[in-house]
Amino acid sequence: MENIKQEKVQATEEILIKHKNGMPHLLGGILLTLGWIASVVFIFLNLNIWWMYTILAVVLLIISIILFSCVEILRPQEAVVYTLFGEYYGTLKGSGIFAVNPLCVRFAPELGEPTSAGVSLSEEGVSVTTGSTNIFGGKLSLKTKTINNDKQKVNDLMGNPIIVDTMVVWRVVDTAKVAFDVENYIEYLSSQCDSALRSIISLYPYDVPEDPTGGKSLRCSIDEISEELKNAIQAKAEVAGLEILEARITNMYYAPEIASAMLQRQQAKAIIDAKQTIVEGAVDIVDMALDRLNQNNIVELDEERKAAMVSNLLVVLCGGKEAQPVVNSGSIY
Repeated sequence: MENIKQEKVQATEEILIKHKNGMPHLLGGILLTLGWIASVVFIFLNLNIWWMYTILAVVLLIISIILFSCVEILRPQEAVVYTLFGEYYGTLKGSGIFAVNPLCVRFAPELGEPTSAGVSLSEEGVSVTTGSTNIFGGKLSLKTKTINNDKQKVNDLMGNPIIVDTMVVWRVVDTAKVAFDVENYIEYLSSQCDSALRSIISLYPYDVPEDPTGGKSLRCSIDEISEELKNAIQAKAEVAGLEILEARITNMYYAPEIASAMLQRQQAKAIIDAKQTIVEGAVDIVDMALDRLNQNNIVELDEERKAAMVSNLLVVLCGGKEAQPVVNSGSIY
């Protein structure tokens, strides 16, 4: 039997490019461009030595293109990943005008719409193009973004289908992992959110009517379960260089096919709890009334009369309708 060795995938480590001021390159490119324009004009004005100005114009044009290709302009919370001859060169972060190696090529991670149903993406200020490499695109946004997974049907611990809406707040923290370790980091994050949500929801019941103060439930322990959901997503998102800032269940309710039955169950439980409270209070009132009558020696009642009094008081206190008074004009005996 052959031994199959599994090769461990090495995570890409982020390399930060040292900041170099790109303003001299930008100004030099502008000046050389103006010189190239002047050389083109002199070509037509000096026909005898046009070839000299032609060579000068070509040289100025090539140098100006090289200088402009060294210039990189970044806005706040933006980053660019560079490759050099197919190898990861480094990441440029910050805001301003910088100078980079003109042979480097921007690498744009693939960025597509998530494939999960009901997923909407909110990503402001992102300038990432779809594809693998793009010289004119490839900027990564480091801003905080959100993914909303709307109306995901999952089963709780009891097997009841429930509809859950979640919101995940995240941001890019490792551009190298985002660019090279996952194919599509937004689709990857969306899939991990769905997987973590299903695994966490399946561990708890929607509600614990028998013991509201006991074990955790989805309805009563929403903050603790949201924290567990955040940790579960973060454990998977770390591979893609993403940081999960918050994961919260925004809405949760029973699926339509069992919503009516669960509503009847909740109503029955509420009625039982109300009746129990009424009976406990009525028993306390009857006990207090009997004690006061005995203590103050208002009237002496035998066991039969006490039972009749208790019965009448419980009927009055626990009845669903207002009691009708009856005046006894004869003897109670």
